[in-house]
Amino acid sequence: MLINLILQWIVAALILMLIGWLIPGITIEGFGIALMAVLILGVVNMLIKPLLMLLTLPINILTLGLFSLVINAAMFALAAWVLPGFEVASFWSAFFGALLLSIFSAIVNSFESRPGPAH
Repeated sequence: MLINLILQWIVAALILMLIGWLIPGITIEGFGIALMAVLILGVVNMLIKPLLMLLTLPINILTLGLFSLVINAAMFALAAWVLPGFEVASFWSAFFGALLLSIFSAIVNSFESRPGPAH
């Protein structure tokens, strides 16, 4: 169980490094910074995101949930603001970085949830 958590953390950091390479305006100074960024993103998404989702519920309903993408970008930018060495240059960099992080994480998680071969 702990091994799985550590592996998920490492894979998420590798995904974040890839995103830093793909998206102009996102800079990650090293793998250690990526590990810390993933940890901070997890804490921010656990503590602050639910409150923001609740406060912006009316606009989220009006936009049929698309405003959640803006909140994800804000959480991504907040994590970069907190951690030196993880830089996000603009809203659009944060937007596409958060979007790619969600997509890549969903792809990786889809492989984890598949049952193994029958023995």
